[in-house]
Amino acid sequence: MHELILWAGFFGAWLLVAGPLHQARVELAEEEFERETFEPLVDQLGSRPHVSAWWWLLPPLRLYVGHRVRDQWQRKVWLSLPDEQFEALSSFMAKARGWMLVGTGGLLIATKETYELVEGHEWPVWLVWVIVLGMTLLCVASTALQAAREAGVASARTAQDDGPQ
Repeated sequence: MHELILWAGFFGAWLLVAGPLHQARVELAEEEFERETFEPLVDQLGSRPHVSAWWWLLPPLRLYVGHRVRDQWQRKVWLSLPDEQFEALSSFMAKARGWMLVGTGGLLIATKETYELVEGHEWPVWLVWVIVLGMTLLCVASTALQAAREAGVASARTAQDDGPQ
């Protein structure tokens, strides 16, 4: 029974990583957010100001200065957006942040469950990180393959609809 619980916890936790990745891809793809509509605005406002590499001599200050410069530039962009684009970007960013938190939580739980599995089998501890990396890549690859499969089906349907009639 102990063996079953170890494996159930392991696979269940990794489903908590794969599920949010998949759902984030689906929901964010449905958002009415088009990156191309923001390019003229960025051209108009100019690119984000560069922070000198010399600040890395004092890393905490570099992080603070970089954060401030980024926030000021983002605020300028946000204030320059028309209402419709502001709403679309705001909705997209809120959903992206939410799914990032859910996915990160799942990854932390999966890391813990992977450690429990390795410890329960008395395998070497370094194997935890190999398995975590492998499972993370598997979750990302699964999401990417599903997206490619759905895009292929959608394009085949479009080609079928456009075919001779």
